[in-house]
Amino acid sequence: MDIFSPLVADDQLHANFKSIISPSMHVERAELERWLEGFPDRDGKFVKEFQTTFNSSFWGIYLFALFNTYGFELNWAHASPDFHVKSQFGDFIVEATTANAAVGKPAEWEKKVPIGEAVAAKDFWPLNREAMIRLANAIRAKAQKYAQSYVRLDHVKTRPFVLAIAPFEQPDFQYQYDRAIRAVLYDDYVDETAYFKNPERYPDGPPSVKLGYVEKESGAEVPLGIFNTEEYLDVSAVLFSCTATWGKVEAMAQASQNLGFVAATWGGPGGKPRGSMLLRGQHAETLEDGLQVFHNPNAIRPLDPHIFRRTGVVQHYFDKHKSAWIHEERDRCLHFRMVNSMRVIRVEPGSAVS
Repeated sequence: MDIFSPLVADDQLHANFKSIISPSMHVERAELERWLEGFPDRDGKFVKEFQTTFNSSFWGIYLFALFNTYGFELNWAHASPDFHVKSQFGDFIVEATTANAAVGKPAEWEKKVPIGEAVAAKDFWPLNREAMIRLANAIRAKAQKYAQSYVRLDHVKTRPFVLAIAPFEQPDFQYQYDRAIRAVLYDDYVDETAYFKNPERYPDGPPSVKLGYVEKESGAEVPLGIFNTEEYLDVSAVLFSCTATWGKVEAMAQASQNLGFVAATWGGPGGKPRGSMLLRGQHAETLEDGLQVFHNPNAIRPLDPHIFRRTGVVQHYFDKHKSAWIHEERDRCLHFRMVNSMRVIRVEPGSAVS
């Protein structure tokens, strides 16, 4: 499948797509093509959607590559939901979605500075508040889709139903790690703003607080802790990553001639973050680094934790035998990564570059 030859006029191409078709990005494009190998265009619209809307299609490519990395078998016999996955620990259904910018709010590709003023000041509340609202909105829409149609499908109704969501709702989205999604699902908000304002008050790190809800600008309340309610019993788990971006393609394209460095934050002992700054080519990460699986403790059809168990993959679930919450792999997981590149175009004698 050729996803890089433009099918529409230049003014219809997505800003992110335009940035990756530069001649200097040929190694990175080859890496994405490796992810894409074997991907079926089931409705004949995928290439155009990738070129004109980008993020949701990119997330679909990432999930496809992720499932292949795990060695899962994909059943394409049904048009929807997005993935019918067969693993050694059982089949499950995955519906993919993205959290996008609200109408009138800046899109992630409209970023004007590398890091916003609030995040630079270590005030993460504005970022996380917006992320909670947009993530909750996207999850609610897909849960309603399940209740209205998917649940009637024979291949769906007896299997765990998993929502795979990626956050692209604002320019600084990649800084949220798990703060917003944990609040949305479990009403467990890690308040980094409080910690950075008064670190001596919290010697064990940022406090976890229960907010109950988050308020929109209109004053409407968005409930948090949806996995603690009966409304979402059919959602077995949520797959989430804020690092499954073009930066992952760049980080994995080890043969790239583009210069630069990779800034990353990884989990350390007890989950305490540790930073790294390495030249491109020295930084190493896998496709699954940054992936998190949030299990619904009240799900009617639970997802087996064995399915995604792997080094660096964080899984949050309640162990009924231990009567305790488990947070697997948070001491060696990828929290954040940003690639800063200077693109290099090498021109052979007698050739032309447009």
